[in-house]
Amino acid sequence: MEHEFQDAALIVVDMQNDFADPNGSLYVRGAARVLEHVNREIRSAVDNGILVVYTQDWHPESTPHFAKDGGVWPVHCVAGSWGASLHPDLAIAPEAVYVRKGIGGEDGYSGFSVRNPETGAVSRTELDQELRARKVGSLTVVGLATDYCVKETVLDARRLGYGVTVLEDCIAAVNLEAGDGAAAVEAMTSAGAELV
Repeated sequence: MEHEFQDAALIVVDMQNDFADPNGSLYVRGAARVLEHVNREIRSAVDNGILVVYTQDWHPESTPHFAKDGGVWPVHCVAGSWGASLHPDLAIAPEAVYVRKGIGGEDGYSGFSVRNPETGAVSRTELDQELRARKVGSLTVVGLATDYCVKETVLDARRLGYGVTVLEDCIAAVNLEAGDGAAAVEAMTSAGAELV
């Protein structure tokens, strides 16, 4: 049975306090519902021997990513802070992989890559390497937020050749502009991701 699942992984995107808790600085409406469904998927993955990967924004205190330093976002997910911690109700898989992004002050929307907000230079995180080392070819992506980190993780995964399924009841959008979430879903499906 385990062999059947060896090429799959569940990517849990940014289920952190700043996004998933109503007191978080960038709370995503609907996160409580998402958390419940994501936990169901994590438990299923663990039961079936599927790798679980948790991504986390992990920013320095000052970064061009933040509005106070010239960016667009309120301060969020500062390394080591309450906001950057995974939500306390999130199920944690015993043999999980953790990928922290934005460590050097980059924009870290995708689990696979980060972008220097000043130069535009893109560099990779360790995620692709971790997945390839485990011969993973297909991903199920869940988490927050649909229109930013989920979308960019999915688009990068497709560019890198992974099969991708996005679980509709396990994502929620920020919707900075009305319709952002719907546009993100369209972008993901257009890139070849399957929405279930």
